[in-house]
Amino acid sequence: MFYYISGKLVLTEANAAVIDNQGIAYRLTISGSTHAKLSSKIGGDAKLFTYLNVREDGLDLFGFYTQEELNAFRLLISVSGVGPKAAMSVLSQMSPEKFAVAVGMGDTKAISRAPGVGAKTAARIILELKDKIAKQLSQEEAAQGFSGDDFLPAKSNVEEAVNALLVLGYTRGEAASVLKGMDPAMPLEEMITAALKKLVK
Repeated sequence: MFYYISGKLVLTEANAAVIDNQGIAYRLTISGSTHAKLSSKIGGDAKLFTYLNVREDGLDLFGFYTQEELNAFRLLISVSGVGPKAAMSVLSQMSPEKFAVAVGMGDTKAISRAPGVGAKTAARIILELKDKIAKQLSQEEAAQGFSGDDFLPAKSNVEEAVNALLVLGYTRGEAASVLKGMDPAMPLEEMITAALKKLVK
């Protein structure tokens, strides 16, 4: 229904932001990561990518500072037993890049640090997202000679970065293109951040 909402940032709360768009004030639930990025923008212009959650007793509008965070949120709520509240908890605990790395490396401890997300839920998140991405690879990229087995395990920071970008919704071709020529010894998070900057240009 909404792709993004832009306008004047009226106020922020611990888990919410209010954006005035042509006289209509939209209240969006946000993560801690998005809150930190909006804190200096009150009174100025802001844009949040959105997800509308439809419930029997109402509607909830969620806002995300980047499309990568929205992609990570969509992946999280696709996992059985993970609702919007738990997804926002995970994204408040870690950036989309760190979340992607945690899924790719099978790091249940990092994900379970999010309040309300236990070790079993973290393990389910990793299991279901790895399977989902492997399925996407087998369907969309078989023509390029890849299969689901190409996703894990990774043998280098470059392959880990490819895996992380796949988690965030990019194709293997896009990931390989932006990572080409990068120093393989570059720290993983720096490599992912540099790749994302190229992708959003």
